[in-house]
Amino acid sequence: MAPRLITLEGGEGAGKSTVLAALAQALRVHGGEVVTTREPGGTPLAERIRELLLHPDNADAPTAETELLLMFASRAQHVSVVVQPALARGDWVLSDRFTDASFAYQGAGRGVDAATIRQLEARFVGLRPGLTLLLDVPVAVGRARAQGRAAPDRIESEADGFFECVRATYRELAAAEPRRFHVIDASQPAEQVAAAAVAALDRYLQRMDRG
Repeated sequence: MAPRLITLEGGEGAGKSTVLAALAQALRVHGGEVVTTREPGGTPLAERIRELLLHPDNADAPTAETELLLMFASRAQHVSVVVQPALARGDWVLSDRFTDASFAYQGAGRGVDAATIRQLEARFVGLRPGLTLLLDVPVAVGRARAQGRAAPDRIESEADGFFECVRATYRELAAAEPRRFHVIDASQPAEQVAAAAVAALDRYLQRMDRG
């Protein structure tokens, strides 16, 4: 467990970017350096892998297994170059998605066996967040919010059934690890979601201070 690694998870249109900014500000007030990052991506090489993964016009679309391996290639680079050095310095790391996303998207969404994902996590990541905030929003609400943004990428273009599987798995992961996860109703207005996330962070920091 990496106590200073905090991750945001959730489906499309959950408002992770707004929450990430609010959390970063709250941590800076608390004290210490804050590194904000995202997955897939977070380094120049990992961002290039992200482009391969998400490009909507890819005629040679990756298989489920290829998608998973590319995700972990990006993640391994991200962890080695960004996350681990920041944690070693004593910084906070806020990441928009982390390994839980692979259980939800490549596991539930694509049908890859969860045991395979756990093996890759153990071998190439070796870190688990101290706190994960799950921004939970009904699929229809999230997708309606996402309309009007940039053209959807390859994964955003999936059917509702795909995202229903993703959401259900996220909720299962949260139920299995209630001490690490905090679920936030992200169907609320953005300012309320951000306030709930900061409140959850405050409780986590108090818990850390108590040891």
